[in-house]
Amino acid sequence: MTGTATAPFTADDYRARMERAAREAADAGLAGLLVAPGPDLVWLTGYAPPAATERLTLLVLAPGRDPVLVVPTLEAPDAGKAAGAPALTLRDWTDGKDPYAATAALLDEGGRFGISDNAWAMHLLGLQKTLPATSYASLTEALPMLRAVKDAAELELMAAAGAAADRAFEEIRKAPFAGRRESEVGADLAGLLRRYGHSQVDFTIVASGPNGANPHHEVGDRVIERGDMVVLDFGGLKDGYGSDTSRTVHVGEPTEEERRVHDLVREAQEAGFRAVRPGVACQEVDRAARAVIADAGYGEYFIHRTGHGIGVTTHEPPYMIEGEERPLVPGMCFSVEPGVYLPGRFGVRIEDIVTVTEDGGRRLNDTTRELVIVD
Repeated sequence: MTGTATAPFTADDYRARMERAAREAADAGLAGLLVAPGPDLVWLTGYAPPAATERLTLLVLAPGRDPVLVVPTLEAPDAGKAAGAPALTLRDWTDGKDPYAATAALLDEGGRFGISDNAWAMHLLGLQKTLPATSYASLTEALPMLRAVKDAAELELMAAAGAAADRAFEEIRKAPFAGRRESEVGADLAGLLRRYGHSQVDFTIVASGPNGANPHHEVGDRVIERGDMVVLDFGGLKDGYGSDTSRTVHVGEPTEEERRVHDLVREAQEAGFRAVRPGVACQEVDRAARAVIADAGYGEYFIHRTGHGIGVTTHEPPYMIEGEERPLVPGMCFSVEPGVYLPGRFGVRIEDIVTVTEDGGRRLNDTTRELVIVD
């Protein structure tokens, strides 16, 4: 991905985000934030530089100072076209010059800075060598909730991505499954996501029969058979924001046990959703869903967290897991996706993206959660 982000945000939107990020950095005891190319940079500025470059690009945010984007001279024209460019100062450096010296002039010599998780080690080490008294913390550690609460425009984009994924499911359920390889169905799913507006497909899990007991099986060469339970989990980015949904279908009529396990997971997913409301700890969503499965005797077969945040990436904080006591806040978006995985036999997972509202939660996926029978 190069150029500007596709989301329709203005320079004022990006200015507000950068100002909030600088304030949150100060509140966390940091001297500032150093944001390398990746989702944080796109979210803060609208700029996505070329993916494969060893040249330093770094956004410097500090409380009380104007944002500065350090960029290679040859990429400065593209950076200047980014939607957020009017809200920051560009400082370019030419090949043969020291980019770390140029960046160091913007930093407190003994400050502690938050830095993007995906910053190149080469660049971090270069800054440390230039300013040996500085120290650093990953943004996930220092400001895990930086992108967690979405504004109204972001929520519209999240809802549109969810609706597009729903359309993909409604189409794929009409397609033949029996006699086809998982990889073929996965390719169909990827094509449908793109047809309905996704610019990036992050995953298309098609896990049939015993493969369904592996939550991250993705796709393989196994030929889907009649009598198989098939877990479908798919998503990606549409207009810069993520989708992620799971439904479990059955090829032909299910057994009584398969239907019972599917109903159990559906009940657990509903319980997790009903637990969503402002002020509730993230772990309570996990507890609500997990209790349903554990009470039915399948607790040891629910082997992952109940959910993860989603936004400009498909996995990000907050996480719905025991021990996460951070409270839910209106505008947060995350998955609710309990599952049961019976080794060597089959698996079931049902997943919606949910956003926290002022008085509860709202699903961003609306396809049926009943067991769908496919051919």
